[in-house]
Amino acid sequence: MNELKNDRFLRALLRQPVDRTPVWMMRQAGRYLPEYRATRQQAGSFLDLCKNAELACEVTLQPLRRYPMDAAILFSDILTVPDALGLGLYFEEGEGPRFRKTVRSEADLAGLNSFKADDDLAYVMSAVSTIRRELNGQVPLIGFSGSPWTLATYMVEGGSSKDFAHIKTMAYDQPELMHQLLSLLADAVADYLTAQVRAGAQAVQIFDTWGGSLSAAGYKECSLKYMQRIISRLPAEADGRKVPVIVFTKGGGQWLNAIADCGAQAVGIDWTTDIGVARDLAGDRVALQGNMDPSMLFASPQRIRSEVASILASYGHGTGHVFNLGHGITPGVNPDHVTAFVDAVQEFSPQYHQGC
Repeated sequence: MNELKNDRFLRALLRQPVDRTPVWMMRQAGRYLPEYRATRQQAGSFLDLCKNAELACEVTLQPLRRYPMDAAILFSDILTVPDALGLGLYFEEGEGPRFRKTVRSEADLAGLNSFKADDDLAYVMSAVSTIRRELNGQVPLIGFSGSPWTLATYMVEGGSSKDFAHIKTMAYDQPELMHQLLSLLADAVADYLTAQVRAGAQAVQIFDTWGGSLSAAGYKECSLKYMQRIISRLPAEADGRKVPVIVFTKGGGQWLNAIADCGAQAVGIDWTTDIGVARDLAGDRVALQGNMDPSMLFASPQRIRSEVASILASYGHGTGHVFNLGHGITPGVNPDHVTAFVDAVQEFSPQYHQGC
């Protein structure tokens, strides 16, 4: 593999000295970019775009051509694993992801396909290796998966949900079935992320999008425990470098103390948690990633710059911070506002790393 020219992102995740705070954005390859919309139209559909290695590579690289990001993230979807398990993923216009089948009984669970990431999601591995080759060492490549709880939520509900009625009924009324499903998914995700690392991913992120819907006890039992299980099974190194793991639970700021002990090298936080408070709580256990409100990108460039400055000041001096949004970028954002965001991080952050 090509030598990495910019390892600022990986060094920050490992809390090693850097010259400035690295920056990337969740969903940085996406609908806010006109070139992405053109490529998606060329692909025919979102799923076809995900399954075409060359086009997935193209949209992964698009934001790097516009902005000096410090990392690329694989273009894919968190629901590839449930799709491979046989639930039939499709997308409804305006409705988001849906499944043709759900898992709500022992028979449904028993009817799931067996899973081997290298075979069943070969198109993802092809995309990872293609992107890694085309990056040519420019920046590190991030692989990712949904967390077991988040994947289970979609599988049991059949798509997005506002009240999580079906999966919470399973969790509270059929806990044995719930844990069988979560165990199956933890094993599948561990296999999936390991395969991505073998294919060329240099860091991985576990997206726990719906972890914040749980109670405190429910989070530890149904989400955090299974992410810990995954992390314990991932390769520690590849190509002679450590492979950092980032855990991101949307709405999970109140459990940061527990999350910081899960074995990950970094914890993503959303915009509802002050990053300075989070740093005090996490101490030197983990790096932190985040956490500007994505909606701030609808504000003026001047307001964006002041918010970046405020977040950097709140985190303070020293390494261990990867600047990101507190969730994915919103589709309607003006790409020029992203320029203001990235430029501000580059301009204001070096002062916090002098003498490090």
